[in-house]
Formats: sequence, C-alpha cells, structure tokens
Amino acid sequence: MGIIVENISKRFGDFQALDQVSIEVKTGSLVALLGPSGSGKSTLLRMIAGLETPDQGRILLTGEDATFQEVQDRGIGFVFQHYALFKHMTVRKNIAFGLEIRKVAKNIVKAKVDELLELVQLKGLGDRYPSQLSGGQRQRVALARALAVEPKVLLLDEPFGALDAKVRKELRAWLRRLHDEVHVTTVFVTHDQEEAMEVSDQIVVMNHGKVEQIGTPAEIYDRPATAFVMGFVGPVNVVVPNDRNGNQEQVFIRPQDILIELEPNESTFPARINRLIHLGWEIQAELILDDGQVLIAHLTRDRFNTLNLAPQQRVHVEPKDSKSFSLSYSI
Repeated sequence: MGIIVENISKRFGDFQALDQVSIEVKTGSLVALLGPSGSGKSTLLRMIAGLETPDQGRILLTGEDATFQEVQDRGIGFVFQHYALFKHMTVRKNIAFGLEIRKVAKNIVKAKVDELLELVQLKGLGDRYPSQLSGGQRQRVALARALAVEPKVLLLDEPFGALDAKVRKELRAWLRRLHDEVHVTTVFVTHDQEEAMEVSDQIVVMNHGKVEQIGTPAEIYDRPATAFVMGFVGPVNVVVPNDRNGNQEQVFIRPQDILIELEPNESTFPARINRLIHLGWEIQAELILDDGQVLIAHLTRDRFNTLNLAPQQRVHVEPKDSKSFSLSYSI
C-alpha cells in the first residue's frame, strides 16, 4: 500500500486551498499532481510530507495513519524546485548528509554515496561543490540526497521548474528511467502538461482545490471528464455553436482533429487561412470561420504540401473528432 488521502480539506483564512480531496497512490508508482497556480497541488504535497496539517480528513502512508505524524517520522524524501543544497558541502557530503546525522557507519555511507553517484550519472563529480555544477546536475544531487535515506515515499515539488526547456526535457526522461530502477513511490507537482504526460503512471488533475479527474495520461487526454480537463491538458479549440435555443454548449476540438479540405462537402464549414506557422515537423494553420471564431489546426508537412495552402486562402474545415460540454470552464 502506498499513499491514501481521504477527504482532505484545508483553508487558509478565506481561501479554500483543498476541498474534500481523495486520492490513492499505489506502491511503487509515479503520480503527477497537475494543475494551474492556486489549484491546491503544492498544498496537497505539503500535507503528505507533514509540512501542513489538514483541517479535516486523514492521510495514510504505507498503511499507517500519518495525518498528525511528525515530518521526520514519515519516511519522506522531499526535493524542492530550487535544489536546497548545502553550498559549503561537496556533492558527496550533500548526498551523505541524511545518513551522517543518523550516525550510519562511515563505510556504509561511502558505499551508498558511491552507488547513488553512479545511479544519478554523477560518478567522478563527488568532490565538486554545487556552484561548480550545472542546474541539471544540481537537481540530480538533490534527488540522490533524498534517495540516500531510502525513503518510503519521494515527493518532488516542481523539480524542474527552474531549468531551461532543453535540460527539463532531458531530466524528465532521466527521472522516468531512475524511477524504473528504484521503484520508490513518487508524487511530483507540476503545471506542465507535457511533463506530467511523459513521466507519470497516473495524473491527478486539480483545479480550485478539487480533483477534476484521476487517470493514466492516455485516459486524461483521450477521455477528459470535464471541460476544465479538456481545456487544460493539451492544445484545444473551444467553439461556441450558434444555437437559437440559448444553449451554452461548448465544443472542444484538438488541433490535430481538424481536417482542411479544398472543396466543400456536407460535413465541412467554410473558413479563411489567416496565418501559417512552420513548426518543423508540422504546420500550424490559424483559421477564421465565417462567424469570426478562430480555430488552430495542425497538419503534417506532407498534407500541407499536398494542399499547397497559402495565407488568406478560402478552405473548408471538418472536425473528425470533438467533445461537447454544457458548462463553461476557466483556467
């Protein structure tokens, strides 16, 4: 059994940070808490860590009630966005810190640190100081330090948020490989949808202190439970059909699900190409419908070359897949 959160609520003054939140993280899994700023994801992570106390509900760690347990008694490894490394200590000393304060034998500490340096691909850098490392290397030191004490649960709070896009992408792939080796139950907070989709086994989508949906990356993307999930996870067009009956239905269409044709048929709508953006492996077309609504469509380069599209050209668009929700959403 990993982590069970049951009906957790937390209020800070007039602000309801968490409202009856329940999730289950299976032993050995990697779960992302995904949502915009203010959605409650970091507060939930801090609750699991013991850094905040819930107003109601309870938290179980590996089958034991840890709701009011002290931080040091929870067996938690915590990695912050900004590393929190000791600047005056070498890489080796940083990783060994948790073991040394537990008075673990020196030979065991050395062996453990050597093992972790190899695991996080920093072998040979143990005598350097944090200032002598890149941002990505410093984050790997922080992860090694958290893993050194063999935590029951590893918690990561926006672990790659301070890094540039290229390093972030490299570390995401590295974290997934690392997790597959150590199998420690892991929860990480992110507002980056691509990061959550790429790394996690399951995603918990949060908004305004509530859980909108829990599922695998494929379930979240392909079968969103709410308009918010559809709008937040992955690019999407939101179209409001002209309905004389006053229904406020919204139609959500992924850019890759919009077909562009040169000739009309019974399923198409007329549109004008406003702009074409070349993104390397695909082309993004900005389309304006006759009622003024804007659609974004993604085309492969082969399809784009076949159609021979140009700005201001009149075309006909057909949604090959769409989802409708009756309520409006906000991010």
